[in-house]
Order: sequence, then C-alpha cells, then structure tokens
Amino acid sequence: MHHLTEEQIAQIKEALLELRNKVLSSAQEQIKDPSNVTFEGGDEIDRANLETGRYISLQRIKTRELKLLRKIDYALYKIDMGSYGICESCGAPIPFERLLARPVTTMCINCKELEEEREHD
Repeated sequence: MHHLTEEQIAQIKEALLELRNKVLSSAQEQIKDPSNVTFEGGDEIDRANLETGRYISLQRIKTRELKLLRKIDYALYKIDMGSYGICESCGAPIPFERLLARPVTTMCINCKELEEEREHD
C-alpha cells in the first residue's frame, strides 16, 4: 500500500463503505418491494409459477449481492491489514485510478486480462 497516499486510501475506503451501504439498501428494497408480491387473476398454478419466478429472481439478487458484499469486506480487511492495492497474482502495485474505478479488484489490469483470456480458452 506504499504507493497510495493516506488521502487516496481514505477515498477508496469511503467508496467501499458507500458501495456496501448501497448494496444492503438495494437488497432490502428488493425484498420488501410490493411489486414483487402483487398477484391479480389466474389460478393456483399461475400464482405458484409467479412465486417461483420471484423466488428465483430474489435468489439471484441475493447471490450476486452477497458475492459483492464479500468482495467489499475483503477489500476493507486488506486496507486494515495494509495489503490493499497489491496484485494478488503478480505482486505489483495496482494503480489508484483502477482501484478507484473498481475498489474490490484484487488484480492489476494485466493479470486480470490474462485471467479472462484463460477463461475464454
């Protein structure tokens, strides 16, 4: 983390905390959104299909948001441990601009591109 100033670290930490609050608020809104439970007409099978679709949708949201929350918490942990902003693949410093754009990243752009290339092969 020696390549980052205290102000940069504070800025990233604030962005991570803000993102965390947004994710939690969004999840709460999705769960209590009345449009998710409104049902008009149809029979029991239609209602069961609607509820199943809603459940699957909420599970996807929950899984996605939980994954992001874990990444956020991991980034905050790394800040506290003093190891934030270092590529976990090659050990190079991750530029501030990349960290600001994607504060949960754990890899420099080169290593991330290599990883994505391997996934497509």
